[in-house]
Amino acid sequence: REAVDVLPDAEAGLLPGLVVGDTTRLLPQTREDFRTVGLTHLTAVSGSNVVIVLAAVLLLSRWLGLGLRAGPVLGGLGLLAFVVLARPSPSVLRAGAMGVVGLLALATGGTRRAVPALAGAVLVLVLVSPDLAASPGFALSVLATGGLLVLAPPWRERLAAHVPGWLADAIAVPAAAQLACGPVIVAISGQLGLLSVPANLLAVLSVAPATVLGVAVALTAPVSMTAAQGLAWLAYLPTAWLVLISKIGVTLPGAVLPWPDGGRGALVLAALSVGALVVSGRPRLRRVLLIVGTVVSVTLVGLREVAPGWPPQDWALVMCDVGQGDALVVRTGPGSALVVDTGPEPAAVDGCLSDLGVRQVPLVLLTHPHADHVGGLPGVLAGRTVGAIEVSPGDEPEAQVELVTDWAATSDVPIVVAAPGERRAVGAVSWEVLGPRRLYTGTRSDPNNDSIVLRMQVGGGQGFSVLLTGDVEPEAQADLVASGVDLRATVLKVPHHGSNHQLPTFLTSVGARVTLTSVGAGNTYGHPSADTLGLLTRTGARSYRTDLDGATALALRDGVLTVTARSGTGSTG
Repeated sequence: REAVDVLPDAEAGLLPGLVVGDTTRLLPQTREDFRTVGLTHLTAVSGSNVVIVLAAVLLLSRWLGLGLRAGPVLGGLGLLAFVVLARPSPSVLRAGAMGVVGLLALATGGTRRAVPALAGAVLVLVLVSPDLAASPGFALSVLATGGLLVLAPPWRERLAAHVPGWLADAIAVPAAAQLACGPVIVAISGQLGLLSVPANLLAVLSVAPATVLGVAVALTAPVSMTAAQGLAWLAYLPTAWLVLISKIGVTLPGAVLPWPDGGRGALVLAALSVGALVVSGRPRLRRVLLIVGTVVSVTLVGLREVAPGWPPQDWALVMCDVGQGDALVVRTGPGSALVVDTGPEPAAVDGCLSDLGVRQVPLVLLTHPHADHVGGLPGVLAGRTVGAIEVSPGDEPEAQVELVTDWAATSDVPIVVAAPGERRAVGAVSWEVLGPRRLYTGTRSDPNNDSIVLRMQVGGGQGFSVLLTGDVEPEAQADLVASGVDLRATVLKVPHHGSNHQLPTFLTSVGARVTLTSVGAGNTYGHPSADTLGLLTRTGARSYRTDLDGATALALRDGVLTVTARSGTGSTG
């Protein structure tokens, strides 16, 4: 870790994952991008790491002039050394066992004996550790190895008749592994990755040098940190290429498709895979399949091109889709935005900010310290310049308050406490803090009622106003109405995910034309309440909610407030 600190954050977090499966500093956005495009396996010690290390050792063996029998022996020693370097965790031991199968195939001169060896290795491992029988990781390791032994060789042979041998290997190996592992992957994730094979094809030339150089960094660092950092810079280019592949891949149409999860999804994909194998062996059927696939692909791309782009170039405010939680982003300049709440998980809000091109955050405003509003804070802090974090005067729940304090201290970001009457401005965005008017005790949820409430003006005098309400409930809402502060706003962020704990006079006094409800699909809280949203829509407001519309962007176009939902259901008001 110390040796790769000289690299940019994305690459410094990725390289240890490529070498020894250390993902402790992998950026949340990089992790999510890798998952989407099917490169996650690169960040866990698996059979691919073992293959790369063995290949390097065997090349060294050939360079030294060792015979065919001595090469696998040296490979075995290299495999043992790698297991020690990567720490003998269950995943490393599984990968090592699969590597032994590969060495056996090499030593015997073919894969015919390797398939029984694979079966034997599976039986031994399950007898030693019965828990592996229910481990998805173990299933994927075995299936990937089986695919490489059974499917890859004939595919490689067919392809080699038309393309160079290295390209045939590059296509056959990831395709065989993906086909074998696909049913288990969709059973776990409920989605089908369409970019896995092309992404792995593009990655294949970088994975080996990045891994080998990374191993060299790990071995050199205890002897000379300067030399290790030099090797780390050599590893930067192939590692940066992998990051670039993932960043571009997630922007392409059809990166992933929804798919039934569990056993049903696995069986459906397995049946389709078998059907594809049968069709691929018959030239006429293969041509039909190719034509149908081309037509479908062109149609999907065409639909993507005519659909509204995301994000709109002129966005002023975006309600991110972070599941059951809140996260809003308000643009203050090129690459700069305020963030109001961060949702429950770092990856979701980090992804939203990355989509919007936000690199600087003058202020993160956390309305109250519930996990669904502050849990994603590390995702905002990762790789961005953050000026300050403003928090509610409430100090419950203590555990979440301590987490926010620790995260801020780690990133050296100051914390300030909001106060009623406070007025601030950044760029063309200004706001006034309206509440909390007091700290609450004995209510249904004191932290909710202690939420910061602010009235914001976006885009200056010719822009639009927004009332941001956190999770305030009837007690705090009543105090705000009684105080006489100006609650009127064009846009209302509906309190508490649209729950039914609302004061009707508070909601109607806003007079909003657009309401934004941040809520998770299928949540168990009954959010949003039909009564709450019905009350608002009866006043003439247009309702947008993340569980149905996804992330939602507001913009001003020729003085008209325009709403664009990422799902494509947006409209102009």
